[in-house]
Amino acid sequence: MADDTAKGTAGFIFEMGVMKQAKRTGWWFTGNNNPESIADHSFRVGIIGAVLAMMESVDPAKVALMCLFHDTQETRIGDIPHIGRRYIKAAPNETVTADQIARAHPAVKVGVHRVVEEYEANDSPEAIVAKDADKLECLVQAVEYRAQGNTLVQDWIDTSLNSLKTASARELAEAALTMSPLEWRQTFLG
Repeated sequence: MADDTAKGTAGFIFEMGVMKQAKRTGWWFTGNNNPESIADHSFRVGIIGAVLAMMESVDPAKVALMCLFHDTQETRIGDIPHIGRRYIKAAPNETVTADQIARAHPAVKVGVHRVVEEYEANDSPEAIVAKDADKLECLVQAVEYRAQGNTLVQDWIDTSLNSLKTASARELAEAALTMSPLEWRQTFLG
């Protein structure tokens, strides 16, 4: 029989599966009734984070790990749109994470807590890059939704663009804003 920490860790893994079903609700305001899931978002944030880290000469593995865990709390508190945060006081992400991993293996508790705490503190070069990856992913997603005919995404683009801190993120955002989301295919199909 599995010990309690193995069951606690397996429970955390099962809980993270909820991210595959939970939708990013902010896109509902744009009329998108079937937005990406939190897991969809987090996957690309991780890729963007690793890429930005390479461009900014910081640890890409550390950034990707922060990106992977940056929204895991949403399995418990949901994806609260920015306008909703004006009215709802959710527990800090570190508190939610502590509850999520309370029964996990000790090394998992320490590791996940450390990653989330650094991301939320936003005072290391890796955390700054990880936060930029989150905002850049939102911008890229908005560009994709706009290309699909959703015309109400400009606020998401502007807000994301204005919040970027690193030169690399701003450079990639400007590039994304000047091309079609499918332009990459021309390299191989042209």
